[in-house]
Amino acid sequence: MKDNLSSLPVIDAAVCTGCEACVRVCPDRILKLDESGLAGLHGDACMQCGHCYAVCPVEAINVPFLDTAFPPLFAGRGAGEKTGSVTPEALMELLAMRRSCRCFTEEPVERELLEELVRAGVAAPSGTNCQPWQFHVLETRDDVLELGSATAAFYRRLNRQASQPWLRLLLRMIGVRSLQNYYDNYFETVQKGLDEWDERNADRLFHGATAAIVVSADARSSCPREDALMASQNILLMAETRGLRTCMIGFVVEAAKRDRAIGALLGLEKHQRIYSVIAVGHPDVTYLRPAGRKPVAPRFVRLSKTDRD
Repeated sequence: MKDNLSSLPVIDAAVCTGCEACVRVCPDRILKLDESGLAGLHGDACMQCGHCYAVCPVEAINVPFLDTAFPPLFAGRGAGEKTGSVTPEALMELLAMRRSCRCFTEEPVERELLEELVRAGVAAPSGTNCQPWQFHVLETRDDVLELGSATAAFYRRLNRQASQPWLRLLLRMIGVRSLQNYYDNYFETVQKGLDEWDERNADRLFHGATAAIVVSADARSSCPREDALMASQNILLMAETRGLRTCMIGFVVEAAKRDRAIGALLGLEKHQRIYSVIAVGHPDVTYLRPAGRKPVAPRFVRLSKTDRD
């Protein structure tokens, strides 16, 4: 275990009921029920997402590494300072309550809702208003699994390469450390996911989501990545207002960078590149409170010489 225990959740055994809500939502799977039937820590690879805190129905979990007072209360603002009908308080609540979901039901997402999410994405700003994006919508679970299979095929090949010590050594000798870095940080986790996919059809990639939206952008535009990610954030927030939940799937984005077959599967045009993949579905979990964020102190930087002593 890590020496810095403040980097891990703290479970109050006197309050825990053993409902397993935290176990189901833990992305790193370090929470399990002990022999006593209560939740306990079984590892220290915590990404500090705060899902366990947010989902616990009896508030038995504390996350000392997060500021659970987030979001702060707003000071009173005049009605004239509000934009449209959305109050600052309502917007902050939406921002704070949105969580990445890794527990979805088998209920399909209606096409009308998926179209609405795309419209929300299109409402995002873009560099010079070039709107370079395309939205590739997978509206069935079978389509999602096809993309998952193509992604898994890429990581199988990558893991075969990364498992060769001589190849990692050779690349390091010529100054290429990417394969070694992958082996050190991701190889074991990815291999476990692949094994579960092959042996038990366990979906560690899309987490059972019944739909997905792939956001691409024209790589020739001034800032395609930023444009695609701002559109993606709009999609995440709109999904929340419709009772849907989402999760960004970075492993697919990374695979698509290196495997043209994934782009071909989606029918990407020549200059389009994938910058975001969003799992979409109906949630099989309910978060009861914001999980908080790590405390941040803003830096107010003065660059002008005006009024300096």
